[in-house]
Amino acid sequence: MTMLNIENLTVAVEDKTILKGLTLNVPAGEVHAIMGPNGAGKSTLGYTLAGRPNYEVSAGSATLNGEDLLEMEVHERAAAGLYLSFQYPLEIPGVPAMTFIRTALNSQRKLRGEDEMSAPEFLKEIRAIAKTLKIDADMLKRPLNVGFSGGEKKRMEVLQMALLKPKFLILDETDSGLDIDALKVVSDGVNALRAPDRGMLVITHYQRLLDHIKPDRIHILVDGKIVHSGGPELALELEAHGYDRYVNEAA
Repeated sequence: MTMLNIENLTVAVEDKTILKGLTLNVPAGEVHAIMGPNGAGKSTLGYTLAGRPNYEVSAGSATLNGEDLLEMEVHERAAAGLYLSFQYPLEIPGVPAMTFIRTALNSQRKLRGEDEMSAPEFLKEIRAIAKTLKIDADMLKRPLNVGFSGGEKKRMEVLQMALLKPKFLILDETDSGLDIDALKVVSDGVNALRAPDRGMLVITHYQRLLDHIKPDRIHILVDGKIVHSGGPELALELEAHGYDRYVNEAA
C-alpha cells in the first residue's frame, strides 16, 4: 500500500520554481532515499510536505494514507503522522526539552481524540528511550538544543520521533555535522523505528548515511524532478561517479 503519494508536484519559493513536476511514491514499511546535488530541491520537498510557509504549490498533489497533506495546517499534518527531522534543529531558549516534547506529544494526541499521556507514564518512556540514545537526564532538563553539539541535537530529534511515533518520517540530511560515533547512535535510533506500518524518506548528499540506514529504493533528484530511481546499489554508483551523468541527462 502506498503511504506517501506525490504526483506532479510543482513548488516555488520567492517566485522561483524549485520543484518542477516531482512524482514519488513510498509504500508503507519501506525506507526511500532522495539524493541529488546542491540546489536540486531536496530540502524544498521536505519543507513543502511539512507545510513551511511561503512554499507555494502551483500544481500537483501530495497525500499521506489517502489524506490531502496540502490542504492541512502544519499542526494537522503532524497529528496525521508526518514528522520532519531538520538538518539544523532549532534552539528554543527557556523551554526545557522534556517540556517541549511532552507538550507536542499531548497536543497531537488531543487533535486525534486520544487521551493525554500522564506525567509518570511519559517520564518512564522518555527515560528508557533517552538511555538507548545516550542522552542523560541533564540534557532533558536543559532548554531545547541550546548549547547542544550537532550530535546531541540529532539524538534529541530521534528521541522526539521515538516518543511521537509518527507514521511517516522525513529525515533531512540527518548525517550533517555528525562524527562516526554519533552517526551510529542516530542511525541505530532511526532503524529501531522501522516498521511495517511506517514509511521513511531519507534526504542525503552522501552514501555514508545509507551504510547505516539501508534504503529499499534510492531516487536521484536533479533540477526539481526525480530523474532516476534504483536499488541501494545506486548510492555506491553515485559515490564513485557523482551526479554529472544525471545532471547532463536532465539538462
